[in-house]
Amino acid sequence: MKNLTVPFLAILIALAFSACQPTAKLSEDKIESTSGEYTVPYFEDTARVSKIIKYTSVVDSIFARSAKLNHNPAIAYGIVVDNKLVYANSVGYSNIEKKIPATSKTRFRIASMTKSFTAMAILKLRDAGKLQLSDAASLYIPEMKNLKYPTTDALPISIFNLLTMSAGFPEDNPWGDRQLSDTDEDLLRLMKEGVSFSNTPGAEFEYSNLGYALLGKIIANVSGKSYQQYVTENILLPLNMNDCGYEYETMPADQVAVGYRWEDQQWKPEELLKDGSYASMGGMICTIEDFAKYMSFLLSVTPSTNQEEVGPVKRSSAREMQQPWKFTVLAPKRKARNGEPCPATGSYGFGLGWRIDCSGRITVSHSGGLPGFGSVYQLFPDLGIGVVAFSNLTYASMGVPVSQVVDTLIVLADLKKRAIPVSPTLKRMQEDLMKALLTWENQYDHLFAENFFPDKSKDRWQKETADLFANIGAIKNVSAMRPENLLRGTFTIAGEKGELNVFFTLTPDTKPKIQELDIFVKE
Repeated sequence: MKNLTVPFLAILIALAFSACQPTAKLSEDKIESTSGEYTVPYFEDTARVSKIIKYTSVVDSIFARSAKLNHNPAIAYGIVVDNKLVYANSVGYSNIEKKIPATSKTRFRIASMTKSFTAMAILKLRDAGKLQLSDAASLYIPEMKNLKYPTTDALPISIFNLLTMSAGFPEDNPWGDRQLSDTDEDLLRLMKEGVSFSNTPGAEFEYSNLGYALLGKIIANVSGKSYQQYVTENILLPLNMNDCGYEYETMPADQVAVGYRWEDQQWKPEELLKDGSYASMGGMICTIEDFAKYMSFLLSVTPSTNQEEVGPVKRSSAREMQQPWKFTVLAPKRKARNGEPCPATGSYGFGLGWRIDCSGRITVSHSGGLPGFGSVYQLFPDLGIGVVAFSNLTYASMGVPVSQVVDTLIVLADLKKRAIPVSPTLKRMQEDLMKALLTWENQYDHLFAENFFPDKSKDRWQKETADLFANIGAIKNVSAMRPENLLRGTFTIAGEKGELNVFFTLTPDTKPKIQELDIFVKE
């Protein structure tokens, strides 16, 4: 197997220095006709869910060990597979004093995991034509018009900047957490009096709770409703997330987890912060069972389909949230859990973190932390799986046990990416290409794009392929295509003495032609 570390580093560097910009408002015209080439990718293993369930005792042991090691009063957790909650469990007490066990129905404050709901609400307003991501935030919060920027060449903060945490505000985790119960007046007063910038807008990613508080205010001003009401009516209720909300005082007390900190070798209750103007950055309270419904929706939008829209936002908008919009980190020395080098790069989407590692595994996730609480959820769109965990310990680091659970399940259940069906055009081109490779007669010239023979002459192709075929001997079998997408893929030619891999990619013409071809000995 080829060593992927060096070429992957090149990819990481390219990603690190690429810049993503907000797109113009998309047309509301619905796509009515399709090419007929697309078939939805699918998981070949029909027993994948039962395999995962088989190893839930291992999952339980990981969380139980983590709770004991890190003094978590409770951890509630769940596994979502193929758009449904397939397993949920918990360990410990949601209320130590009253000895109330935590369950999948216990309501925990999920802190910054709230942010993706805020991003989704912004995109819903965008899709309705109420705003554009490239708009200056001051169009909707006039109090921001007189901000003093670091330089004269800075662009005013846009909604896109707020979504991607690139507004130039300083990292504000310790400070921002304590602003949760501030009033709208407090937030607007801060804007009127001015803020300090650490960077010019758009220059860099820097984690900003303030930015997401401002997004909440934009949602309220544009919709004419409070942020909490808009999210509840337009996201939570459509997903039947009936046990999620923002104000703990409106919830049954015995169903709300008490937050604790571990200090002086004992658990000490933390004051539960009230709802306020910073709700959009970290105020949501939710259960594992309800949050799994949200995770299921986010996972359901991959891959693309021709089905009717049934979610709180368009599937394309939910996929848009899960893209790497703003580069955050390059980790060339990162190692996998087995100790092998596995570089990774990270970016921030819209209310969601995004990472890809040397194996090509994409993780979409967000953590949350507040006094008394810590949480995380990780989604793996290519694998159709997600894991979530809530805890009632101050800034509990739930990423470690959740990552251990995911890595364990991927190995033990042998989880694979979806199979991509071969498009009619790709299959037809493979059949015609096989005929051309054997003779290179003029009757097959129409298969190749205008660049093909100028890039390498037909005589050269004929000589090189003849040598390759001679080396593998008489042809015994030609495999099916292994597509990368609708217009690119690889197949294998098996001979008596060896095998050849044949890769080709097609042009964007109405009648696609071969623009690139690579034939090499299979190792």
